[in-house]
Amino acid sequence: MPKKNNSNEQSTKKNMMVPNDTTKIKRKNGTLNKATKSEIKKLIKERKWENLRGLLHKWSPATVADLIQEAEKRDCIVIFRSLSREFAADVFSELEPTAQDSLLKNLTDSEASTLLAELPPDDRTALFEELPAQITRRLLELLSPEDLKEARQLLGYPEESVGRLMTPDFIAIHQEWTVETALKYIREKGKDSEILAMIYVVDDDQKLMDDLRLRQIILANPSDKISDLMNYSFVSVNAYEDQEKAYYLIKKHNLYALPVVDSQGILLGIVTVDDLIDVGEEEVTEDFHKIAAMSELKLPDKIRDAPVQTLYRKRIGWLIFLVFVNIFSGAAIALFQQTIARYIVLVLFMPLLIGCGGNAGAQTSTLMVRALATKDVTLHDWYYCIGKEAVVAAAIGITMGFAVSLIGIFRGGMMIALVVGLAMVIIVFVGSLIGISLPFIFTRAGWDPAVASGPLITSIADVVGIILYLFIATMLLGF
Repeated sequence: MPKKNNSNEQSTKKNMMVPNDTTKIKRKNGTLNKATKSEIKKLIKERKWENLRGLLHKWSPATVADLIQEAEKRDCIVIFRSLSREFAADVFSELEPTAQDSLLKNLTDSEASTLLAELPPDDRTALFEELPAQITRRLLELLSPEDLKEARQLLGYPEESVGRLMTPDFIAIHQEWTVETALKYIREKGKDSEILAMIYVVDDDQKLMDDLRLRQIILANPSDKISDLMNYSFVSVNAYEDQEKAYYLIKKHNLYALPVVDSQGILLGIVTVDDLIDVGEEEVTEDFHKIAAMSELKLPDKIRDAPVQTLYRKRIGWLIFLVFVNIFSGAAIALFQQTIARYIVLVLFMPLLIGCGGNAGAQTSTLMVRALATKDVTLHDWYYCIGKEAVVAAAIGITMGFAVSLIGIFRGGMMIALVVGLAMVIIVFVGSLIGISLPFIFTRAGWDPAVASGPLITSIADVVGIILYLFIATMLLGF
């Protein structure tokens, strides 16, 4: 069956085809326009299946997938069934999990079996991960013995591990072969490979020895040995490693694919850049959700499709926790109520000062969370980053303190100006240090540093800011 590299080549050729005048097809931003969609509906209504197939096959799998997801339910099945087996598998891989689930429920066992046989192993594994258990069991029963063994092996790896993403469809050659022999083998086996840009060299025990770009082999002398092209320098990842590590490796080394090995260095499969791009997007989405103090919305729970109860459940936990954190703010105010009662003007500056401290902390923590996520900084940079931030925070605090003290003069006189100005300097300084420290502390403890941002930092900075503000006011103004 054609794998992704072949389907990509086919898709490219299809996109380059110029439709004839009778179909009146126009393409805009990679999508079908209204006229074309009307033409498709007309062909369905008139049951002109061959014309429909010819029309759809002029477009990329992603474009047809978008069409299916936007079409009415009854038209979705008709459109999908009009596609050829190979093209249907490519289109199915581009569908959202919810659309895949809906489509599978409407396919016969024979149609589902054919579709699964055409899907690449990694896409098939991703499908099984997302579908409800009862549907997965039904689909597993439709697989051939060989595909079933392969699926169970990939599903046997832990969730979020590289093993779940890898495909066993790759080209492996031996170092004692000549270039001519290797090229002949590549031509024979290439149609079953996930990617041809990278060729892997193994020994007799299938242990990974090196990886070579295809162009190195093509440009070499046919009589040269493969070992002459090798430098024994390659990057690989263990099948049990987290998918995020594979994402950073393939990004750092600018690879098309990353070989996946076991603890003995045996080559098990490869994970390709297109699959890892999805991992990168999921990691960024997860960090954004954590920064906003809410649980991650995992697929297929997209914001657009997620039910109200799911959105409620994802958000309420953190908000309830932060309610109890902010109770300390009330306790701090109660502790200094005599000072507040005597100098009621202090209340006017409380939202300003507390807000600035929380904002400064959130700014700093966001920068540090991102830096830790992209490996721009490591735990070894902790002291350097804190020292640098202390200088920046002091400068920002002094500037903001001077600005707020001018307001304080008009609102309450010189002493109030002194209190709010000094408090602003200290609150911004401390808030910034909290913001830069918590991501490091969370990372050191083995937790996701993204949690130490947004509402959490703001809540902690609020409590500390109120205590500092009212303590400074009490010390300078007296009881």
